Amino acid sequence: MNKLVFATNNAHKLAEVRAILEPEFEIVSLADLNCNDDIPETAETLEGNALLKAQFIHNKFGLDCFADDTGLEVHELNGEPGVYSARYAGDAHNSENNMRKVLSLLGNKTNRKACFRTVIALILCEKTYYFEGKIKGDISLQPQGDSGFGYDPIFVPENNLLSFAQLSSDEKNKISHRALAVSKLISFLKQNTK
Repeated sequence: MNKLVFATNNAHKLAEVRAILEPEFEIVSLADLNCNDDIPETAETLEGNALLKAQFIHNKFGLDCFADDTGLEVHELNGEPGVYSARYAGDAHNSENNMRKVLSLLGNKTNRKACFRTVIALILCEKTYYFEGKIKGDISLQPQGDSGFGYDPIFVPENNLLSFAQLSSDEKNKISHRALAVSKLISFLKQNTK
């Protein structure tokens, strides 16, 4: 079985990606490597942050790895929070505060169009590859549901009546931005690793 390091400390992301990629690939977490470093996310783009994280782990451990960065992009907020999604309401990475800030800034605006975008940077055999997943939707007027994480309770994917937080993890993993990016990663890995 092929082993790949997923350079994240986010347990929710890890569980989602393992559910999608295993059993074909064994996903090694940073905890499995006893890596507790605070990996920098100082780039101005999702691509840049994903690459920073992957390079950090690759340079430290010499292992093939991938990392992702995800942003919620709200049309009325000129694409914000975008690359700052995790720390939109401050450095505490507090999902409740982040959601409250988005809802407060949107107020009663009727255009609530948004998209979730995930970019994965893969370092494999000293080469770097990128995979992107994007899903359109709308921001609800208030949080709905208690599954998922981050902005899931206020994001209603296109052609859906339920927020990401109201869908089962299986349902979300079939349509989410991360699932789309990971499926591109899987297709690439199947063709390029034997």
